[in-house]
Order: sequence, then C-alpha cells, then structure tokens
Amino acid sequence: MERSSMLEHFAEELRLARAGAGMSQGALAEALSYSAALVAKVETGERRPSLDFARRSDTVFGGDGRFERIQRRISRETVVPWFRDWVGVEQEATTLRSFEPLCVPGLLQTEGYVRALLAGGGLFAPDEIEQQVTNRLDRQAALTRDRPPLFTVVIDEHVLRRRIGGPEVMREQLRHLVKVGSTLPRVRIQVVPLSAGAYAGLGGPFVIATPPHGEDVVYLEGQRHGQVVDRTEYVQRMIDVWESIRGEALSQQQSLDLMAEVAETWS
Repeated sequence: MERSSMLEHFAEELRLARAGAGMSQGALAEALSYSAALVAKVETGERRPSLDFARRSDTVFGGDGRFERIQRRISRETVVPWFRDWVGVEQEATTLRSFEPLCVPGLLQTEGYVRALLAGGGLFAPDEIEQQVTNRLDRQAALTRDRPPLFTVVIDEHVLRRRIGGPEVMREQLRHLVKVGSTLPRVRIQVVPLSAGAYAGLGGPFVIATPPHGEDVVYLEGQRHGQVVDRTEYVQRMIDVWESIRGEALSQQQSLDLMAEVAETWS
C-alpha cells in the first residue's frame, strides 16, 4: 500500500528538526513524553502521529504550528489502513471499547475459534492460517500484561449463537468468555439481546482506543484490512454510537449468565 505523502513529510520534518536541535531519538522521546520506539516509528513513517504528538513536537521545537498543520493534512488524506499500526495502538492503550455484532472479538478468541474462523472462509493457505492464529493469540497478551487496559466489550447475542467450527469449539469459546469476564477485573463483557431489535450497532464492528497520551482513535475492521481514524468529530460520533449500544446491552452479570446458558446449548 502506498504511504501517505503527508505522513512522509511529517517524518522528514521531525528528523530534520531533531537533527537541527542536536537531539537523539531518546532525548526527543523524553521531551515529548512518548516512548523512543514510537518516535522511531513516526520518523520512519511506520506510525501516524496523533494530534497530541504533533502539538508536543511544535512546543519542543518552538515551531510555528507546522507539525500540527501537517498532522491535520494527514488526517484529511485517505487514512492509511495498516493493521500493524492498529496493533501498536491496541498494545499501548489504557482503555479499549469494542463492539462486535458478528463474531467474538480477536482479543477474546480461543485457538479453536480463531482457526475455524480463518479456515471457514477458504481464503487462506494452511501456513497463512497458522501464522494468523499465532499473531492473534500473541495480541491477547495485552490483557494480562502488568498494567492491562480497561477492556469493555459489547457483543450481539447472535455472536453466541452463530456456529463457528463445531459445537465443541463454540462451547469452549463461550465458556472462555465467561471465565475471562469473571476472573479478569479489567475485562467487562456485555451482550445486546436479540430482543433489542434494530439498534445503533447494526452499522458494524468498531473499537475505540484511548492511548496513554493524546486523543482517542477508532479502529474500523474491513473485510481484508482495518482503518484507524483519529478525526475528532468522527471519533466523537462513534463514542455517541458506543453509548447508545451500551444502553441496549444487558448488565455484566446478566450477560455472563446468558453466555453460560448458551454455552451449554452447544452440545
């Protein structure tokens, strides 16, 4: 995928400003209160800078607001949808709010469910499936790290009843949801019951992430790739959608009871 020209421009300006100030990447990271790894990725165009990152860069280099102007132009370009960009956001986030009407969210999938999901479409070769299974299970470490994110998930009841793999795979998956939702204090899982009828979530899945610094971003999952959006007005709209969806969901305890009940129907 072709990289955004404004993204390359931001990366180049940051490298030039840092070199001009005689700063190392580590020193710049410290001045910005961001990790050195993130600064390195922004300088190579691998990560899109947030508005907060751009504003801090302007402050550090006493700029005339040029970093913020370039960042805003990146956001106006077609958003570069690299999934690896989202994985970085997901791993660093302090809060993740996920809505999924179609299948169990990736961070909560069992190995059997992931494999059945990927094999079911017939789009991947066996070695690609194994690589994807490994990648997805590796990402789940975010939930058990030292300071895990507050992870709130809302799923549609259809997710509990859609057969992915066989009954055994579904029973194991739903029991896993109950276990994680009961034992990990920073994971909350809620279900929108079938009785809700039409509601705001039918527009599709999304995740809202709150990074350690800066503004929330939204991840939209597509058929073959995802898209990370940080435009303020769009993010605010999705937060409103999220609140509306939460309003339709059962309480956490009711949701755990329903998941446990449906798990036993898969026999």
